[in-house]
Amino acid sequence: MRRGAICGVVVLAALAAPRARADYAVLRSGVRLHVAGYERKGDRVLLAVTGGMVDIAASDLASIEPEDTFQALPAAPQAPYGDLVRAAAQKHGVDEKLIRRVIAAESNFNPQAVSRKQALGLMQLLPKTAAHYAVANAFDPAANIDAGTRYLKELLDRYRGDLRLALAAYNAGPEMVDRYGGVPPFRETRNYVQQILAAVAADSPATPRR
Repeated sequence: MRRGAICGVVVLAALAAPRARADYAVLRSGVRLHVAGYERKGDRVLLAVTGGMVDIAASDLASIEPEDTFQALPAAPQAPYGDLVRAAAQKHGVDEKLIRRVIAAESNFNPQAVSRKQALGLMQLLPKTAAHYAVANAFDPAANIDAGTRYLKELLDRYRGDLRLALAAYNAGPEMVDRYGGVPPFRETRNYVQQILAAVAADSPATPRR
């Protein structure tokens, strides 16, 4: 039997096993996610994580590990602009880890980043978004992070705290989310949402068992 087929059998067996407590999903990328539940649907696996559901390909899942055998990940290294992120998080009531993950996905912490759609700076503000929040220089890290965080907070409020929809709207625009009644069927947007949800879940400490 080929190695891939063997791995598939292991994954299926893990998913089929009864669960008495929280476990960890180990992805082939090396990411480990603390999961409260999981379900296989065809060639996809739904993982219940802090903040929502993560939909991944079954082939991306290496194994499910019991919580008591999992070795905790080291703390995430400090990213640039920590003071600015912290200030924006406190001002607008958004989790610092989420802001950092959005910046990482949007610009990889490059304050001079410009996308093919002309989104600018650390949190990739479109010119109309920068203008809406009175940002005179979108390449200024403080102004960019503050406006991007404020926009993210407004999206979280708009979608009643649904992080999946807020992230999808940040990437594709709220008009697209409203049109499709959920995460739009765009590969870029779905990958973006899954990437950030998985990273935020990996940053979050495991909930202690009672």
